[in-house]
Amino acid sequence: MIPVDGNFILAIVPRFSGSRKQKQEQIIGAISAIFSSTLNHYAINTRLRIAHFMGQVTHECDGFVTTEEYASGAAYEGRHDLGNTQRGDGKRYKGRGLIQLTGRANYRKIGPLLDLPLEEAPELAAEPVNSLKIACEYWKMRNINAKAEQDDLFAVTRLVNGGLNGLEDRRQYLIKAKSELAKIEGLIIAANEGGHTTILHRGSFGAGVAELQKLLNKAGFALSIDGDFGAATELAIMTFQKNHSLAVDGIVGKNTWAKLRS
Repeated sequence: MIPVDGNFILAIVPRFSGSRKQKQEQIIGAISAIFSSTLNHYAINTRLRIAHFMGQVTHECDGFVTTEEYASGAAYEGRHDLGNTQRGDGKRYKGRGLIQLTGRANYRKIGPLLDLPLEEAPELAAEPVNSLKIACEYWKMRNINAKAEQDDLFAVTRLVNGGLNGLEDRRQYLIKAKSELAKIEGLIIAANEGGHTTILHRGSFGAGVAELQKLLNKAGFALSIDGDFGAATELAIMTFQKNHSLAVDGIVGKNTWAKLRS
């Protein structure tokens, strides 16, 4: 399993300010710790599969700024092909998810797969963790991994979009994702050790940081396991490094990981 988390996502998405930045951080923060394991569950677990998934999803959710389409959904009213047979279904079952789920019939179909009452409570589809799983279910149902493994951007885009809208935008995110994945794989090879080997430092967050904090707790440091590498985690690392005759830099690389795990 390639360890991808919030830091990986942030390296790919466009950066914003103000309310858009806050929304983006909220969404990415909510899915960071489970991002890698969720993708792995759906077999989105090779460099090409993850890269194409990121290329598509980043475009579809406006750079991880939204899990819900900006339009009201009124345009879907009366769309029997979407299962919108009752008054108000258009707005009620508007697009939600990192790849948008639209229409009563689709909410009814996906709900049981995620063990969620999406038809009764469609707003659940917009919750970040659920929105990620919805995108993965869509990816699985359309067997997009097969085209991703062929590195076929055109075919992948058609399966997601139905056409080639936003192709160049998707291409640029795909290129960024491939670059970041190459860096991660390079670090894993360089470290030559099992488990999570990504280099961590202050400002990192996600599953790797949570693992680090658990190891520090076992080493006698009282830290909250929140997946956020802040000042307290940095101080604990520097103290640990000093106590074990390591370079005291607050950066968790190969030698610090090895000593923590020993």
